[in-house]
Amino acid sequence: MSFDEKYFSTHTYADITFAKYSMYWWSNRFFAMLARRYGQRGARLLEVGSGMGHLVAQLEDTFETVGMDLNHWAVKQSKAVVNKSSLQTASAQELPFENGAFNVVIIKHIVEHLPDPEKAINEIGRITASGGTLILATPNLGSMLKPWKGNRWIGYQDPTHISLKEPSEWLSLIQNANFELIRVFSDGFWDVPYIRFVPKQLQKLFFGSLGGIQAVTGFVFLPMTWGESIIVVARKK
Repeated sequence: MSFDEKYFSTHTYADITFAKYSMYWWSNRFFAMLARRYGQRGARLLEVGSGMGHLVAQLEDTFETVGMDLNHWAVKQSKAVVNKSSLQTASAQELPFENGAFNVVIIKHIVEHLPDPEKAINEIGRITASGGTLILATPNLGSMLKPWKGNRWIGYQDPTHISLKEPSEWLSLIQNANFELIRVFSDGFWDVPYIRFVPKQLQKLFFGSLGGIQAVTGFVFLPMTWGESIIVVARKK
C-alpha cells in the first residue's frame, strides 16, 4: 500500500481525529514532553516519519526542528502546520543527513512499517550525536492484554505493519546501534473493548485511566507490558 492521502483515513487511522484534546493530540503532547525532558533546549531535533507535522510543530519553540517523511502528501500538509521546521521527503532506511547531525531523534510508530527496521535504527544511530537521545515507539507484542484481543489486536489491524517484533528484539536492535537504554515503558490499555458485552465507554474509563494519567501528567510509570505500545528512551554512547 502507498503511504498517501488515503492512508490517513484508513485502517488504524480510520477513527482518529486530529482535533485538539483528542487522543492523537494528547499522544503528541506526551512525546513533546519526553523530548523536552531528555533533550537540551536549542538542540537539533529530527522526527523520522513526521506525518502531517503536528508533533514537530509542537517542538519548534524548544528545538531546531526537522520533519522527515516518506509520504509526499503528508509533507505537503505539514507546511500548513509548522512555522520554522525544515521539512523533507526521504526514507527512514536511507537518512539524508551527516553523521552525528542531531541531538534528539523521534521515531514514533514508524519502524513497524519498514521492510528493514534494523537498517533504519542503525541509520538513526549514525546521525545521532554522542550523548544524543532517541525516542522510539512501536506496537507492543508483549502487551499483557493482547491475548484478550487475539486477531482483533490494534497492531494487527494495519496491513502495512510488516515488521512487528517482540520488545526484546527492538531493544537489542537499539542497543546494537550503539544506544544505551534509559527508560523502557508502555502507554496503557487504550485498545478497547477488551471484554465483550461491557460498554466501550466504561472500558475506556477502567482500562484507559492509567495511560490517560501518564499522558496528561507526563509522569512515566507504566511497565513495558502494561500497554499497546512499547516506548523507548535511549542515549547514544
